[in-house]
This record gives sequence, C-alpha cells and structure tokens, in this order.
Amino acid sequence: MDLDASCVFRYFSGLSDIQKNRILELGELYPTWNEKINVISRKDIQNLYPNHVLHSLAIAKFLTGLPEGTSILDMGTGGGFPGIPLAIVMPQCRFHLIDRIGKKIKVASEIASSLGLDNVTFQHGDIGECREKYDFVVSRAVMTLDSLIPLVRKNIRHVKTDKPYALPNGLVCLKGGDLKDEIRASLRLASEPLVDDLANYFPEEPFFKTKKLVYLPL
Repeated sequence: MDLDASCVFRYFSGLSDIQKNRILELGELYPTWNEKINVISRKDIQNLYPNHVLHSLAIAKFLTGLPEGTSILDMGTGGGFPGIPLAIVMPQCRFHLIDRIGKKIKVASEIASSLGLDNVTFQHGDIGECREKYDFVVSRAVMTLDSLIPLVRKNIRHVKTDKPYALPNGLVCLKGGDLKDEIRASLRLASEPLVDDLANYFPEEPFFKTKKLVYLPL
C-alpha cells in the first residue's frame, strides 16, 4: 500500500531527517500490523496520514514550546494515537500510553520499538490502575469530557512554581462534531474549556472541517 505522507510534511516542515523517516515508516508499519490486529478501520487505513497521524499532531501544534522532560499521558491510546506521532515530533517529551485492550497496546509497543522511539512507555490496563502524575493528559475521542475528567484529574501534576511554558497542566482532547452539550455537561466538573477548530491548523485538509481540539486546565 502506497500511502502519501505529504500532508504531514506540509504542516511540519522543520522535522529532522530521523523524524521524517519515522513518519514515513508509519505508512509501512501500520498497514502491516493492521492486517494482523485491527487498530484502524480497514476502510480507513488508506487515510492513515491525514485522518490519524496529522490528526494526532494537532496536539503538537497546540502544545508548543514544551521543555525537556515534559511528561504526557495518552489515555486510551488504542494502536498508538495520538501518542506515537507526538513522540516522533516532540522528542523532548516523555509519553506514557495506556489502553485496556492488550492487543492494541502490543501493536503500539511493537511500532514504537521498530521506530527506535526511546521516549515512550506502555501500560496495558485501566486508567484507574495508573497512579503516576503527568504534566498533560491527551486523548483522542475516547469518551465524553464529563466522563473523562473524573478519571484523569488524579493524573495531572500540579506545579506551584512558575511554569517554563504558557499553559497550565491539564487535559487536551481531540473531538469532532457539535460539542455544546458535552461542554455544558463538563462545566459542573471544571472551568469552561478552550476549543480550537482544527481547520485553522490544517486549512487545506477537508477532514478537519468539523474537528476540534479541547483544552482544560486541571
């Protein structure tokens, strides 16, 4: 399968040769693993780069300037989204990917190993079993905000000193569609979130017309 990664390089032009090669390798690794263990819809694997890799990398567009050692938990990573693409383009950050389905974590772990990523760890289990604290929790359409916030609040590290970057620690989610009701339900648990349209990040990609990024300081 010949997959086109040009949409990624269009919006991430400053990648190193190593990063570019790793992005290209995703187009070989995911279709191969997907034949064995289904982590992406078979109908959608041809859209790997715009719908999954670039979608994941919207978080990198939002969380810019993170310092060395920033820790990020990818809750419900499935086959490694958004964590693996983020780990490629944000090598200064440490990522921990967790999912309840063991075979999906196996795929993510094997792909990270093939890529030589050394800033990623994996956990097969429920988020309730993860007690570590992180600077940010990221999630890609796992569940509604009002369901997600109580589960991950315990995992957000609270830093009392001045931060070396602009955003307070919190939750960053990739969502789609009309979020009015979901956001309204979340307001009993947290402050009103910041919502960005991903079409502003990736204006030439039709897939992102209804896609959103939601950020909540926790």
